[in-house]
Amino acid sequence: MRIILTVFLIVYSFCCCTSELSRDLDLDYETASKLAQLPLECMHTEYPNKLSQVLHNETEVLPPSALHPTFYGCFDWHSSVHGHWLLAKVANLFPDSQLAENITSRFAEQFTEEKVAKELVYFKTRWGKSFERTYGWAWLLKLQMELEKSEAESFQRYGQTLRPLTDYIAELYVDYLPKLAYPIRVGEHSNLAFGLIFALEYARFEGNTLLSKEIRNVSENFYSADTDCPLRYEPSGSDFLSPCLEEAELMTLVTSDSVDFTAWLSKFLPQLFSEEFVLAPGVVNDRTDGKLVHLDGLNFSRAWALYNIALRLSDAGMRARLIAVADEHILTSIDYVVGSDYAGSHWLASFLLHALETRFQLE
Repeated sequence: MRIILTVFLIVYSFCCCTSELSRDLDLDYETASKLAQLPLECMHTEYPNKLSQVLHNETEVLPPSALHPTFYGCFDWHSSVHGHWLLAKVANLFPDSQLAENITSRFAEQFTEEKVAKELVYFKTRWGKSFERTYGWAWLLKLQMELEKSEAESFQRYGQTLRPLTDYIAELYVDYLPKLAYPIRVGEHSNLAFGLIFALEYARFEGNTLLSKEIRNVSENFYSADTDCPLRYEPSGSDFLSPCLEEAELMTLVTSDSVDFTAWLSKFLPQLFSEEFVLAPGVVNDRTDGKLVHLDGLNFSRAWALYNIALRLSDAGMRARLIAVADEHILTSIDYVVGSDYAGSHWLASFLLHALETRFQLE
């Protein structure tokens, strides 16, 4: 009887942790609404919190909401930022919905001049200038762009309120990038290629030619001559980004001609051109472990990178193969976002939404 009960509880726990998100990979209102509930719930959840703070003295020992009054929830600063991006994206996708109205109301509380000014003060300290470099910086620029793309007057106002912080982050990019002697090729937050993708999209959207120039220079200097990226060595045990695929995705933006990009890709990741190409999704053995659950995020980020690579290819067969691999990655982890442990639920929704949004561009 005990054995039967134990088996039942294991099966029950597995079933109850699934999200019941649609597995057809459509970004419909129901899916967007379920994903939006995660940042809506955690944006004011102050603890647990990972501050990643360098203390100058005892006066800086303050609660997260005092240090980061706009982006203090969802466990850490960058997760709060991209949680706000998710909400802005969903509101823009479904502007006439009750959900968009709820998001607008929440944003009115968060995007105030006083709160943003305090965020800016933190970044202008000696140690604050490198805070969240470049991962959180990139998500902030993506959030800014999403607010400004909105047709809603309220979102336009929120964008103007946030702009002093965003402008300063753009300045930090311009100051930092020329100092880099080498690229940062890791599968976590400091991955340079990831940090440049959203920043380059933002720079082009804003017409920030200086930022765009610096990103192009760094990208061409570090990556244009790269060959034979060891994708077979990935992933590492706590990756949520693929160093090889992030670099390839960046080069889809830097290399303007599709023929030139395909030629570069054939040297950098020649295995992608094989009809036998396979890439096994990441495996997560414990979704309550904040590092191990990174691999669910890896499955989503690999997917969006593969979709963006496929968009630049003219070979229909190769496109189809890469899309199939990407779809498999999403389907491997899609059931472990909504209803999951806070170790993953505080951030995975943004990764899944971005992957689904990128996939939609293929249609």
